[in-house]
Amino acid sequence: MDGSESIKIPRRPSFRSSEVCQIVGIKPYVLRSWEQEFADLGKAKGSGSRVYRRSDVDRVLRIKQLTFHEGLTLAGARRRLEEEQVLLNEGEENGAVSAKSASALQKQLTEIETGLRSILEMLGKDVGSSGRSMSTKRSRQKTTSRRMAKKVKRTRTRR
Repeated sequence: MDGSESIKIPRRPSFRSSEVCQIVGIKPYVLRSWEQEFADLGKAKGSGSRVYRRSDVDRVLRIKQLTFHEGLTLAGARRRLEEEQVLLNEGEENGAVSAKSASALQKQLTEIETGLRSILEMLGKDVGSSGRSMSTKRSRQKTTSRRMAKKVKRTRTRR
């Protein structure tokens, strides 16, 4: 979910793990590893398989965005989700932010962050290790090459 991707979650109260994997677009082993990091993700049935609520599917989508698109580790994603939950709870206490508007704000912030990362990436391609732009380096190399050519020419004409 990088801002351009829109995933429709079916209107049902619960989902099996295979359905969650299909909706989110991840492999079952990825979901199982996320269950280990996020203990409250899904709830175990008596038969041992897990059942996921709609809110769990939303959370799995957010974890996918944080790990796959933003490059966070699972621990980093967990911390980010905890921070977001704290902010959401504070907003609800103050009556300032509804869950719907918080989700919209989060989406906007993610889009802004993605845009800033792409700008940073473009700038990183133009800047060399010394901080000079590549065009400046090329012009210096051309100048040095011309100087060397003139020097060689002068030494040949003196002989």
